[in-house]
Amino acid sequence: MINIILSGCNGYMGRVVAAIAGGDPELSVVAGFDITTAASDDFPVYRDPVEFGGTADAVIDFSNAAALEGLLAYCLKSKTPLVLCTTGHSEGQLDTISEAAKQIPIFKSGNMSLGVNLLVNLVRRACEVLGESFDVEIIERHHRRKVDAPSGTALLLADAAASALPYSSVNVFERQSRRIPREKREIGISAVRGGTIVGEHEVIFAGLDEVIELKHSAASRDVFAAGAIRAVKFIVEVSKPGMYNMDDLLNNGLDNG
Repeated sequence: MINIILSGCNGYMGRVVAAIAGGDPELSVVAGFDITTAASDDFPVYRDPVEFGGTADAVIDFSNAAALEGLLAYCLKSKTPLVLCTTGHSEGQLDTISEAAKQIPIFKSGNMSLGVNLLVNLVRRACEVLGESFDVEIIERHHRRKVDAPSGTALLLADAAASALPYSSVNVFERQSRRIPREKREIGISAVRGGTIVGEHEVIFAGLDEVIELKHSAASRDVFAAGAIRAVKFIVEVSKPGMYNMDDLLNNGLDNG
């Protein structure tokens, strides 16, 4: 039995993870962390992680970047592996996460969907083949309540493209103030917010007289929760501190876990 803590347990994603875990005989939710301390019928909920004196095999975090400090403090003190699904962290917070990974295993991905991570690999491969001949543009669309822009997934896709391009690329997030033609080394990233769009990510490769488009659409946020469950089953088997991601999970053959 894998005992887990849900950070952000009273949010939509936290509730979905709790529901999936409740139907999985390998998992048990022993506690939740959330600034909204609405009681759960299945486990105790704590506003501040330091209030929880128990232990668990891992923490799944679907909360807010503002909760990072308290969450890492708990995980480091208790030596608990962390599946970090929250996005929108600042550069300073990302540095803090990297430092924490020297002491505990941390699984971090800009998107927990298996399909999105396949898209990441396809983008990398496309850039290897197309090289300098095609311009790369990324468009991401999300619901009106999403606060960070661009999305963590858009940045994940941009990083994948950058890693395979034959030049040092630069991300461009808006063109309103740029009264110049598009430069070859740019990766354009555009964010759309509206309605109840769960998540759509499109990568456009625009060349001379032809365009290639790769796209992923999520019909439900449940796919992200299912990915988090796969990730927690992976991270509890990891013996060494470090930063881990979906590539590590897939390479270990646990994508159907």
